Amino acid sequence: MLRSARLFGAVASLLLLVILPARAADPENTIYMDVPAGRVVIELDPQLAPQTVAHVKELTRRGFYDGLSFHRVIDGFMAQTGDPKGDGTGGSGKNVKAEFTQAHFVRGTLGLARSADPNSGDSQFFICFKPAPFLDGKYTVFGQVVSGMEFIDAIKKGDPNNNGKVANPDHIVRMQIAADADKKKG
Repeated sequence: MLRSARLFGAVASLLLLVILPARAADPENTIYMDVPAGRVVIELDPQLAPQTVAHVKELTRRGFYDGLSFHRVIDGFMAQTGDPKGDGTGGSGKNVKAEFTQAHFVRGTLGLARSADPNSGDSQFFICFKPAPFLDGKYTVFGQVVSGMEFIDAIKKGDPNNNGKVANPDHIVRMQIAADADKKKG
């Protein structure tokens, strides 16, 4: 009898997983980043990096990222964007204090780019092509690509002999908060 009850419980649990819809991501903390190859969906993590997430969302809502290039792309490492100058020296003009955690840099992780000063992060960020454990605890992790990573993989790669600098780089077509994009649809 006990075995039948356990089996019934297991089957009922599996049925609930199949019948109930998956929990939707929080549209207020989800970014749609359109790149030439397609749409990349990014989940932001305000619990990990509340100041960074708020800053990136503010810039996104202002249209700051629209049209910016992937100016530094190192094959097998990462793609970097968010610089209005397009050469790695620009930003929005507002630095964000470092929010280092124990989160790991894995494929699709978004990290806030910075100079040697840990608190110099601003608008530039990078997306990892593969795990980069040597960055753990040294850069702010603030999000994760949840779909469309193949479109990041397709971004034009830079010159490995010139720190990944990209000649005629790909650009962000448009970047928007999912909640705002969904309001425009409805």
